[in-house]
Amino acid sequence: MTLDHAHAPAASSMPAPAERDPRMPRLTLSPGFIRSMQSGWGEADRMPRLTAGTAQAAAAHRARLSAALPGRRIAVGAGRAPMRANDSAYEFRADSDFLWLVGAAIEDAVIVLDPVSGGHVATLYLPAPFRPGDDGFFGSALHGELWVGPMPGLAEYAAALDVRTRPIEELEADAATLRAGVSVLDAPRSEELTRTLSELRMFKDEWEIAELRAAIDSTIDGFAATVAEIPSAVQWGGERWLQGTFDRHARTVGNGVGYTTIVGSGAHAPILHWVRADGEVDTEALLLLDMGVERNSGYTADVTRTFPASGSFSAVQRQVHDLVEKSHRAGLAAVGPGKPWSDFHVASMEVLAQGLHDWGVLDVSVDEAMSPDGQQHRRFIVCGVGHHLGIDVHDCASSSYAAYQGAQMQEGMVLTVEPGLYFHSFDETLPPELRGIGVRLEDDLLVTSAGAEVLSDALPIDADGIEAWMKGVSAL
Repeated sequence: MTLDHAHAPAASSMPAPAERDPRMPRLTLSPGFIRSMQSGWGEADRMPRLTAGTAQAAAAHRARLSAALPGRRIAVGAGRAPMRANDSAYEFRADSDFLWLVGAAIEDAVIVLDPVSGGHVATLYLPAPFRPGDDGFFGSALHGELWVGPMPGLAEYAAALDVRTRPIEELEADAATLRAGVSVLDAPRSEELTRTLSELRMFKDEWEIAELRAAIDSTIDGFAATVAEIPSAVQWGGERWLQGTFDRHARTVGNGVGYTTIVGSGAHAPILHWVRADGEVDTEALLLLDMGVERNSGYTADVTRTFPASGSFSAVQRQVHDLVEKSHRAGLAAVGPGKPWSDFHVASMEVLAQGLHDWGVLDVSVDEAMSPDGQQHRRFIVCGVGHHLGIDVHDCASSSYAAYQGAQMQEGMVLTVEPGLYFHSFDETLPPELRGIGVRLEDDLLVTSAGAEVLSDALPIDADGIEAWMKGVSAL
């Protein structure tokens, strides 16, 4: 066994071979060191930290999957963090389907549902952590407790999640028999299982809705913390200062961000996924913030607002923002049970197309633009106007067309409405005063029996309200 190279003494600090202290081994671990590491360790707190109700919610989710696929053996893996560079791994985030079924992020674990009379019985297979007495305790920089801290094991997860646990090696042996040596951790998930899980996740239960409410509330707090830092960002920190402000907030109150935080100032605001965030913050320009806190449970918010960095919209900025607001309100009003999924998309797009036509930017009629063979207005909004939201920011993406875009909205769905206008600085079809302006408004909605509830309505969407809200934040 060898020492971890990354934490061996630097070559420049090591004496020449002839001068080396004989008490200091090069890389090979001595028997004496190994013996000394195998005893004398007390107990540590290894219980997983889970949101209240997690185990019950996960059990209910497994029951729904069991009912959807009766008589089938089902296996869903958590995945493994990819390596970032050399021996440094990215932080682990479990597969969303696994999180929905288990409720805890356990790297290299697999949940198996075996069919029995009347349903399925669940077994959670996971690797045992490297604890005192194991060579990996001190020898594995990625999974040894001496390196990464105390970790829950089979007994702790069984108690916390109320599910039977078994060593992953048992499932690997089973898989090798069934699939001629293919690792269960690398086996592809069937399209049927992927689609079924995606469509089941469209309908949020009370526990999930509570998690989403909490994620959205934390996100709104994060908007306030981020907007308060605009003066510092203008002075010296730029877009990355604001991105880092929200990311720190998200990691403090939750698991982190649900997606890479988008911070776009000026000409960067029209760039849909401006995650590079390496620009300055211009006091004369608009600032687009698309941000979401992910809870420890994996459920995330997804909210966007566009702010005047100076605190006040210019006339042309307000003109664009007012049109997007009008489109946004039309989309919000079109969300409700029994309505086709496409309704809020069409409602938002019609307003945008009409406004662009009225400004002389759209050189065809609104009817032609809205026709399937037209869509000229999409030059300025190439993305969609909304999506399902949940344990993924773009939730339920593996659903069939019939269950998603071709379906009706139903009670218990959570979705976003997010129209925008994106006038790129290099678009020569635009009048100069519009170039470099990007505006998006995005809210998170719960479809209810009576219509829809805007879960993120604590943030204003009108220009006057946004200016007033910014003043309130700066006064804190």
